[in-house]
Amino acid sequence: MTRNGIIAIAAAAAAVVVVGGTWVYTSVLSKDDDDRFAQCRASAVAGGAGQIGGPFTLVDENGVTVTDQDVLGEKPSLIYFGYTYCPDVCPLDNVRNAEAIAILDERGYDLQPVFISIDPERDTPELLKEFTDYLHPRMLGLTGTTEQVAAASKAYRTYFRKQEGDPEYYLMDHSTFSYLTLPGEGFVEFFRRDTSAEDLADKMACFVDAM
Repeated sequence: MTRNGIIAIAAAAAAVVVVGGTWVYTSVLSKDDDDRFAQCRASAVAGGAGQIGGPFTLVDENGVTVTDQDVLGEKPSLIYFGYTYCPDVCPLDNVRNAEAIAILDERGYDLQPVFISIDPERDTPELLKEFTDYLHPRMLGLTGTTEQVAAASKAYRTYFRKQEGDPEYYLMDHSTFSYLTLPGEGFVEFFRRDTSAEDLADKMACFVDAM
């Protein structure tokens, strides 16, 4: 996949509902008086925010083995699980995420966009680097072994499944939430794909300001 290919996919993509993943969440407002982020939350996670996130070991787009502390330990991060061969949803969602980060860049915030591949069979570090560099200069692509990717997905309670069919040009069913993590806090919020870039930027800024 070339950068021109990515541009064409993103431009031609239409919003598509992806199977799976929604069982994890509820849409009830969370306004816990003991929660310093209460004014920022627009959702609640079944089982509590502490049930989402955790340790992982993956390989970054430069071929370096990294842990969650290496990637998420220093600055707020926006994480998305997807794959570069995705024909519609992933390009749209990651363009939106990159736009939100760019808006925050202009406001003086420093957040780390992260793209974790659920398709380690095809998504090499080199391909991830090409994909992420086009979207945002700080977006970091992560892949790994099948077991490493599955462990990271399980930590964030995401869903993905390889579709049956062509062994080379297969599609992946997957959840489409984006996850905000904060240093010292871990996971604090998820965002649905119908959130605009401007709204996403505003919501993330609220959490960062409340740190």
